[in-house]
Amino acid sequence: MKKAVFVVVTLGVILLAAASVALAAEAAPAAGVKQLTLAHGLLGLAAALAVAFGAIGTAWAQSRIGAAAAGAMAERPEIGGQMLIFLVLPETMIILGFVIAFFIVQKI
Repeated sequence: MKKAVFVVVTLGVILLAAASVALAAEAAPAAGVKQLTLAHGLLGLAAALAVAFGAIGTAWAQSRIGAAAAGAMAERPEIGGQMLIFLVLPETMIILGFVIAFFIVQKI
């Protein structure tokens, strides 16, 4: 588990460093044709990672909350509405991931 966390953190640091280069790079437009560069590819990768990590975080949180909600509702069925709200809250992570990806794609 420690190796996986180390790999993810290292990859994140590398991508953040590359993203700053990608955002700083300016491509000269050639006669109305958009020139795609490495910067555009890195921005696309950053958008994909924003959605992917948001989805992974949401799935992990909902799996934990769903199991706890099932156990709690077995004992007290009247808290079903409250558990539904707790289950929906992590969805904001994926929605924010989509918003960030949208803003990143607008730069391409």
